[in-house]
Amino acid sequence: MLPKLPPALLENLPVVHDPWFYAAALPAAFLIGLSKSGFASGFGALATPLLALTVPVPQAAAILLPVLLVADGFGLRHLWRQCDFALLRLLLPPALAGIVAGALLFGVFSSAAVAGVTGALTLAFLAQRLLFPPRPDRPGMPRWVGRLCALASGFTSFVAHAGSPPVNAYVLPLGLAPSVFAGTMSVFFAVLNASKWLPYALIGTIDLRNMLTSALLLPLPPLGVMAGVWLTKRIRPVWFYRIAYTGMGLTGCKLLWEGLR
Repeated sequence: MLPKLPPALLENLPVVHDPWFYAAALPAAFLIGLSKSGFASGFGALATPLLALTVPVPQAAAILLPVLLVADGFGLRHLWRQCDFALLRLLLPPALAGIVAGALLFGVFSSAAVAGVTGALTLAFLAQRLLFPPRPDRPGMPRWVGRLCALASGFTSFVAHAGSPPVNAYVLPLGLAPSVFAGTMSVFFAVLNASKWLPYALIGTIDLRNMLTSALLLPLPPLGVMAGVWLTKRIRPVWFYRIAYTGMGLTGCKLLWEGLR
C-alpha cells in the first residue's frame, strides 16, 4: 500500500482549500471550455463572478487565466481554420488597446463597477435586438461600432475576464456561420488572454498559490471545448444563435447584479 500523506502536509499545500471555492470553480472551468468552442458563447463570462463568491476578484481572475489559456489552446486546435481573418484585423488592435487601458486603470475602477456597466450594456443590446430585429433592408452596424465594442471587450476582459458580451454585441448580428463565429472568437480571445500574462504578473496576482490552484482545474476546460465542438457541429444555426443570445442575457443579468449589490 502507498503511504498516506500526513494531514498537516495536505493542509500546508499552497492551494485554496475552501470546498465552496471548488463547488464554484469546477463548473466555472467547464463553462469556460464550453464557451471557447463557440457554443453557449457568453457563458464563460460567468466564471469570474462565480469564483468571486468565494475569493477576491483579482485572485479569481489570476486563477482563471491559465484555465482560459488551456481552453484557448484546445479551441484553436479545432477551430482556427474557420476564422474570419478580415474581421480579426478590424477587432484585435482596439481590443489590445483595451487590454492596455485595463492594465493602466486596474484598481481605479472597482471590478463591481466594471461588471455592472458591462451587464447593463449587454442587456441594452439584447433589448435593442428584440425591439428592432435585423432585416435584409436594414444596414448593419458601422465598423467604428465594432472597434468600440472590441475596445470595451479588451478592457472588461482584463478586469474581470468578461470580454465576450461587448464584442458579441457587434459580431453576433453579422450572422456568421456557427463554425466561423466559433473560430473567430477562439483566435480573438486567445490573443487577448495571452497578452494578459505580463500585466497580471506586474500587478502581483501571479503567484505560486494561485497557479497551483489553477492547475487543479486544468482537466475541465478541454472537456468543455470538446463537448461544445461536438454540439456546434450538430445544432441548427437558428438554435445556435438562440443559445448564444440566452447566454448573453444570463451573463448580462449576473454582471449587472454584481455591480448593483
